[in-house]
Parts: sequence; C-alpha cells; structure tokens
Amino acid sequence: MPSKKKPAAATTAFQIKVQIIGIEPEIWRRIIVPATLTLRELHAVLQGAMGWQDYHLHMFEIDGKRFEVPEDDRIGPEDGYADERKQTLAKILTKGMEFLYIYDFGDNWKHLVTVEDIAAPASVRHFSPRCIAGERACPPEDCGGVYRYPEFLDALADPDHPEHRDIVDWAGGFDPGVFSLSQANALIGALCALYRERGWGFDAA
Repeated sequence: MPSKKKPAAATTAFQIKVQIIGIEPEIWRRIIVPATLTLRELHAVLQGAMGWQDYHLHMFEIDGKRFEVPEDDRIGPEDGYADERKQTLAKILTKGMEFLYIYDFGDNWKHLVTVEDIAAPASVRHFSPRCIAGERACPPEDCGGVYRYPEFLDALADPDHPEHRDIVDWAGGFDPGVFSLSQANALIGALCALYRERGWGFDAA
C-alpha cells in the first residue's frame, strides 16, 4: 500500500511480519532485518524464516511496482519490473507499509509483508537478520499452493485416505502445527552464508 512517510535511515532496522495469504490457521513469522539489506537479501531472509528452500522464482510487489532478479543481466529486468538487487530496504520501506512477496509462480504462494516498526539496535552494521516469533509450519515445496494444501493436509491426517501412505512417505514427518524458532534462525543463517559465498549479497566481496 502506498505510504507518504519518510523512508528509514540506513542505520536502522525493520520489524517485519510475513504471513501466507489464504491459509487458516495463519502461518506467519516476525523478523528483524537491517535497513541496509537489498530486496534480494530480504528474499533470502524470508525463505529461511518461512522454511522455503529457494527452489523457485520470486518477486516483490511494492507500492504498485514489481521487483525481481533478471534472468539475464545483459537484457535486464522484464518490462515493468525493477532489479531487486539495486533496491535497499531503507530507500523503499516505511513503517506501516504492506506489500506482497510471491514465491513459486506455479504454486503461487502469496505472502503479505507488513512493516510493523522501525528500531535502532546497537551496532546495526554488524546486526544479523533474525526471526523472533512465528506460528505453524511452512507448507512443503511443490504441494500445490493454497488450493491444494487443504487436500494435502486431509490426506496426511486421515489413515483411511487412499493417498495417505504416499503422502506420509513424501512429506517426511511433516507436522503442520509445528514451528521452531531455532530452526528458522538456523535456516536464515545458512541462506545468508550461502548467498555471501556465491557473491549474491550480505557484504559479499
């Protein structure tokens, strides 16, 4: 949603809530991220916090603009899109803003992202993104999106369902009600390290 408030300074951090749209009970996370991050770096943090595995394409829709990583740097972003690697949170986010994060254009997982607050933690330059709260497990990759997820849960929970055994084997112990804060932060740390190693952000040389 548009906002006329001034953007945050680069020395601050944002408290952000992200929730999957269209699922009840709600699946959500609350994260703290430095305002110096780019949208691409925010993508990595959201992946880790939610529990996605970064298998698929994604994009952001913010204030009527779309942001992505171009498939070919020689061509640049698609018409009507901007390069998310060149956009820092400090320049585009404001307190109270809501925007969309879309992951996996096949399953089409839409996330509502809300900028809840702006903080000024000590030593922001050395501040690592972290998850501070959340509820319920992230759906497994490639389970069909919002419309197929309830069917997946029904088959998982019902021993008499004709697909129960296959779903249990495929899901690998998935429990929809479980959220682990320590696991979320471990995944955030792992993805940040991977992006840094590949030169995709997080102060990569």
